[in-house]
Amino acid sequence: MTTEGCHLCEDAIVVLQQVLLPGQAEVDLVDIVYDPKLMEEYAVRIPVLVERGGERELGWPFDAEQLRQFLQSLPQRP
Repeated sequence: MTTEGCHLCEDAIVVLQQVLLPGQAEVDLVDIVYDPKLMEEYAVRIPVLVERGGERELGWPFDAEQLRQFLQSLPQRP
């Protein structure tokens, strides 16, 4: 979860780029400003990584090791 102009979100993207290998994960940047429910949920918490179709989240601040642990905790998709 992100929004335009979020400097913390830019920092989180740098961590993602350091950790993720090409094809390792699919990342969709979801701008919360277009959805009132997402704004209510995440406005003061972005950036937040959210498991697609699941309930797990990794909120900022996180470092490369925390991101690796989060990714390893997710179910493997075929």
